[in-house]
Amino acid sequence: MSDVGRALGKHAASVFAVLLAKGGVAPRMRLRKAGSLSQLEREEISRSLVAGFSYCSIGKLLGRAASTISREVARNGSRKTYRAMSAESNALQRSLRPKLCYLARVPSLQMLVAEKLKCQWSPQQISGWLKVEHPGDRTMQVSHETIYKSLFIQARGVLKKELLAHLRSRRIMRRGKTSSTGDQTRGQIIDAISIRDRPAEIEDRAIPGHWEGDLLSGAKNTHIATLVERTSRFVMLVRLDGKDSQTVVDALVRKVRELPRGLMMSLTWDRGTELAYHKKFTVATDVAVYFCDPQSPWQRGSNENTNGLLRQYFPKGTDLSAYDQHALDHVALSLNTRPRKTLGFLTPADKLKTVVALTG
Repeated sequence: MSDVGRALGKHAASVFAVLLAKGGVAPRMRLRKAGSLSQLEREEISRSLVAGFSYCSIGKLLGRAASTISREVARNGSRKTYRAMSAESNALQRSLRPKLCYLARVPSLQMLVAEKLKCQWSPQQISGWLKVEHPGDRTMQVSHETIYKSLFIQARGVLKKELLAHLRSRRIMRRGKTSSTGDQTRGQIIDAISIRDRPAEIEDRAIPGHWEGDLLSGAKNTHIATLVERTSRFVMLVRLDGKDSQTVVDALVRKVRELPRGLMMSLTWDRGTELAYHKKFTVATDVAVYFCDPQSPWQRGSNENTNGLLRQYFPKGTDLSAYDQHALDHVALSLNTRPRKTLGFLTPADKLKTVVALTG
């Protein structure tokens, strides 16, 4: 959804709202099967029936099974009343989508399904039970797929949305059959090292080279990465083409490699999954990564304060994709040459130069 949002210039939430209203991702457009009877074949069937040919003979003539011919005739009258034009018209009409939902056509079945859903029965249990309970009555049977569609596609107007709460999954949008979350981090960061395990030397800000990082978000699902050195409050901004972890890590690696060796020894990040591939970052830069506790922004106080200062340059609602890396470097330079009260009114650039000289 993030990729779609960026392509359309919209926020991912807007894409989600559209999908939610439609019940999920729409299936592929239905196409008439290549093996379906054509109008010319129906004309041949009609003429052959008038001539008194059997279904087997007509099937051999057309290269079709006799059962195909018999079903075609049965669907469209009889041997005496079959007409090619009306049969073709009926076939086209049956192929039209969407059709009126089956549950909408059988109110008694609709009420029974709703009642069983309230009893915490799954759609598959309901479908199976109906086959056992009404073995000879096709009008009182429905597939579990039809029940799911009636629940998730509210435009059908059959089963109330409140019944979704009785499903075990509790999801509000149905996933496609081929969807997979195998390559997604889904809110968890594998082998994350907690900020509580961070060495004590990082806490007192005496030694430079320890940084804090986060994303600054803008309009249309755009983001930039912000990196702040804890001792000097020196800032680096990184342009991002997306929020996925691979994109963020690649951009951070390129930026960190611009620094003198040893000037970044650790990076403390929040719990955002944009740094789920932190191991790749560490291998590429030899920089240890630590993660804050959930909902604990004060553990990256310097970074949070800097993000607040950056809003002077990038107000909320700004499309951050309009800024190239050169423009971001210019903004960072502006911040790094502004006196800071917390530094005794030294600038971050001067402070970094001083502490590097003292510790170098």
